[in-house]
Amino acid sequence: MEQVLANPNVQRVENRLKELGVVGEVKALSDSARTAQEAADALGILVGQVASSIVFKLPDDSPLLVITSGRHRVDTTLVAQGLGVEKLHRVDADYVKEQSGFSIGGVSPVGWINKATILIDQALNEYEVVWAAAGHPHAVYPTNFSELIACTNARPMIIGD
Repeated sequence: MEQVLANPNVQRVENRLKELGVVGEVKALSDSARTAQEAADALGILVGQVASSIVFKLPDDSPLLVITSGRHRVDTTLVAQGLGVEKLHRVDADYVKEQSGFSIGGVSPVGWINKATILIDQALNEYEVVWAAAGHPHAVYPTNFSELIACTNARPMIIGD
């Protein structure tokens, strides 16, 4: 577990969280948290308490980060309408890494290497504590809806069903 916490991406997230005044500590998991269900199982929480970071590309080729409850699939039509764009574009692992600095499965909502438009699923506000990825598939940290908004300047939105 020490090697997970020593990972440079995890260190970048931890440093950014400290800069932002977040008190929740990054936790290394023995099991992978690549998916919301894996994270929920590893933490013993409801899948809805997992703040999944999903990356899309906007029509101008800039990144869009959607922080969604693990119980939702992102409704791309609904989100595109909410943003006033024609559609959201799916991205590959290279685009995610190039824009965020993280690999899929460990994309944190904080510590990105480039700016992104950020939305947050209003459903996350139903939970006192939610868990977000911390830069590695085996690293997560506790937070909450208000703190995520404060740390990311995310715009709350209904993301899916």
